[in-house]
Amino acid sequence: MKRALVVGINDYPINPLTGCVNDANTIGTILESNGDGSPNFSVKMMTSPSSNITRASLREAIEQLFAGDPEMVLFYFSGHGLLKNTGGYLVTTDVKKYDEGVSMDDVLNLANQSLAKNKVIILDCCHSGALGSPTLSGTTLAQLSEGLSILTASRDFESAIEFNGSGIFTSLVEDALKGGAADLRGNINPGSLYAYVDEALGAWEQRPVFKTNVKSLTPIRYITPKIPLETIRKITAYFPSPEAEHQLNPTYEDTEPTAIPENVAIFKNLQKFQSVGLVVPVDEEYMYFAAINSKSCRLTALGFQYWRLVSEKKL
Repeated sequence: MKRALVVGINDYPINPLTGCVNDANTIGTILESNGDGSPNFSVKMMTSPSSNITRASLREAIEQLFAGDPEMVLFYFSGHGLLKNTGGYLVTTDVKKYDEGVSMDDVLNLANQSLAKNKVIILDCCHSGALGSPTLSGTTLAQLSEGLSILTASRDFESAIEFNGSGIFTSLVEDALKGGAADLRGNINPGSLYAYVDEALGAWEQRPVFKTNVKSLTPIRYITPKIPLETIRKITAYFPSPEAEHQLNPTYEDTEPTAIPENVAIFKNLQKFQSVGLVVPVDEEYMYFAAINSKSCRLTALGFQYWRLVSEKKL
């Protein structure tokens, strides 16, 4: 069982926002299903102004999210974040002095105590990096329970930027979940999500923060792979060992009069492998010339890893 709590708040009494509800609705829709249409997360939506999201109601929803022992839980928040000398806060609609919202420390404690096997927290708000920040907890260690991953839009001293009615961070997360962060098997996990966002944000802009304590990166979402898995599984047939080279010749190229259909089919797969970084031609820049000039192709380091997965029947 996988469940997600997705929160977006625009309707603040002071400094209202414009893009948080749209961001939350988009994230919720993406999480509900995988790329092939199969069900993914059971999503609970909380958005304002559709409803009044008070500190009590948000706290209750977060407690319910982390209760029990589901396979995976995910908490997404888009709204105002506040940093005080007592820590960070997720600001709610009933904000008032000395009672601004839900403490990020409380969110972390609930996540750490949860028996869920995998826990993911994604925050798109100012000062979101304060969640689990060592500088605020008075220690040099960020304490995360096993299975917990945290991805935030900015460091604890930074703002999170909106642009064209959407948070820059969430826009990148959306693209990543739609496939930008998928591996060759179509899996999107917290690590690949962060890597995608990290590459897109410049060194001088808001910087995303990623904290994790996991033994393995469990997928958040699955999309249809760029190359069918049955095609990738042929890699061990084309390369009997990871060090082997696949010898090519003009019969592999369908534009040549000597083309052999069986070889042409293999060559098209090898070209697909090259397009995703599994294979490179030897002594030629392009696969076409490797075939025309009777050269060969070999596995890359990434190709070796997928060769190993296929060989060990893990793919």
